[in-house]
Amino acid sequence: MRSAIVLGAGMVGVGTALHLQQRGWSVVLVDRGEPGRETSHGNAGIIQGEAVEPYAMPRDGATLLAIATGRSNDVHYEARALHRHLGPLLRYWWHSAPARHAAASRAYATLIAQAVPEHAALIEAAGATDLVRQGGFRVLHRTPQDMERAAAEAERLRARYGVRAQVLSPAALAAAEPALKQTGAGAIQWQDAWSVRDPGGLVAAYAALFRQRGGTVRRGEAVSLGPTARGWGIRTADGPVEAEAAVVALGPWAPDLLRRFGYRIPMLRKRGYHRHWRGPRTLALPLLDAANGYVMAPMAQGLRITTGAELASPEAAESPVQLARAEAAARDLVDLGVPGEHAPWSGTRPCMPDMLPVIGAAPRHPGLWLHFGHGHQGFTLGPATGRLLAETMSGEVPFVPAAPFRPGRR
Repeated sequence: MRSAIVLGAGMVGVGTALHLQQRGWSVVLVDRGEPGRETSHGNAGIIQGEAVEPYAMPRDGATLLAIATGRSNDVHYEARALHRHLGPLLRYWWHSAPARHAAASRAYATLIAQAVPEHAALIEAAGATDLVRQGGFRVLHRTPQDMERAAAEAERLRARYGVRAQVLSPAALAAAEPALKQTGAGAIQWQDAWSVRDPGGLVAAYAALFRQRGGTVRRGEAVSLGPTARGWGIRTADGPVEAEAAVVALGPWAPDLLRRFGYRIPMLRKRGYHRHWRGPRTLALPLLDAANGYVMAPMAQGLRITTGAELASPEAAESPVQLARAEAAARDLVDLGVPGEHAPWSGTRPCMPDMLPVIGAAPRHPGLWLHFGHGHQGFTLGPATGRLLAETMSGEVPFVPAAPFRPGRR
């Protein structure tokens, strides 16, 4: 029986472990904590079936000026830390040119098309249907001009990719979401997405399914990974583990580990925040306030407000400027009530400059496999990219073309 160690028990690592297990591999899943308690826990809980094109870096002067002067809440940056991000940012800019972004989108869309079906199979097998809502999510626009542009964009994506969306008037949005105090110029409802009321709980349910099927979950530190006579080994709290293959599914921590093996990964690491609020009423579906760069998502813990991207140094103290702005804007829309916790959660998103995840064999180390860099979509794509990697490792014909995601690409 073939064997593998999967490092990282977020959505990406658990999705990989399950798909390898389905193909007859003996798998040990290793993490320093419980499954689903890091980046996979802290998102808006949306399985984004509509996100067929990755987020490109803005290239128009007005948007860049708004970010540079702090008027946009989509991005916040720590000026003294920008030099750490400069290399990846320049690559991100280059890859965001229209022709290169279009090529990335063609590859990305093949994965997004499989995201909901792959989750659906695991949700049913894990008995986790109570965590999931179908029906999509909504994007509120505050001005008629923004609403008109959004409707045109929704029609473009429908024509090109078959993505389903519904244009909601202010009255229709008010009827669908009675908790809203105002409805702006209306909303776009993306109908192909699913949402989850406890993202970390869904990852934990998938991990429980992995255990139920005979998989092993161990506590261990990734820094102890190294080659052995058999393949690869790692130290865990229950003793050393060896296998013929190892998968690095460590999200934003992957570059630090891989530097020990001579790989330089130009990852752009974006910090994000969330906090829960417990008010008298909540929303039926997640709502993105496009003008203010945040999402309100109904969760088991309350109404979760999540932020955009912060560029800071890894050791910098938390600076939830975006969250404060988001909460102020959200109060115009709903009665937030009281905070569910005093200190916000923060985590880091692993974004590759070319906007595509890294999936495949390490170029110079037999038996070492790489699986990270999903940006804002690790929660959405983990099961789909886990299948792609498992098929590649097993010598199968992959269900989507694998070449665009290979490690070592330029």
